[in-house]
Amino acid sequence: QRLGVLHVGQRIEEQADFEKIYKNAWADNANACAKQYAGTGALKTDYTRTWKRTQWGLIMDGWNSLIRYYKNNFSDGFRQDAIDLFLGNYSVDEVEPASPLHVKKDWKFLALPIIMVVAFSMCIICLLMAGDTWTETLAYVLFWGSASFGTFAIILYNGKDFVDAPKLVQKEKMD
Repeated sequence: QRLGVLHVGQRIEEQADFEKIYKNAWADNANACAKQYAGTGALKTDYTRTWKRTQWGLIMDGWNSLIRYYKNNFSDGFRQDAIDLFLGNYSVDEVEPASPLHVKKDWKFLALPIIMVVAFSMCIICLLMAGDTWTETLAYVLFWGSASFGTFAIILYNGKDFVDAPKLVQKEKMD
């Protein structure tokens, strides 16, 4: 009322067009902030826009959560390094010729995830396309299942090596 949007006695709940515009602007702003911070759109924007949870909104929230998990663990270290450099948490040492950003990756970082995906896919294919006998199918499923489980176990054992952690500022230095 002070801004002149509503007259004296009018309630915001009675202004359906304004409420719709406001909720959409709020959800769009949430999406913009979430994309900058987490790499995906905001969660629960279907509820913000309509005050109702929808099946499609749940599916999109699950998808965005999976994408966030992947990005935050496997491809976001450079973003944190850029923020630390920009904020002054890391200063470039002109005497040190080697860049802390250049870390040579081992072959396992590409090969093991590919082997795991192929082995798991083959296990599913063997389940869907049964062989002539159940023993043949069981043998293939056990082989590909153990191959996928074995590579998954190796990846878990070396888990910290697969995570794309920031390289410029270590947590101990920040504390």
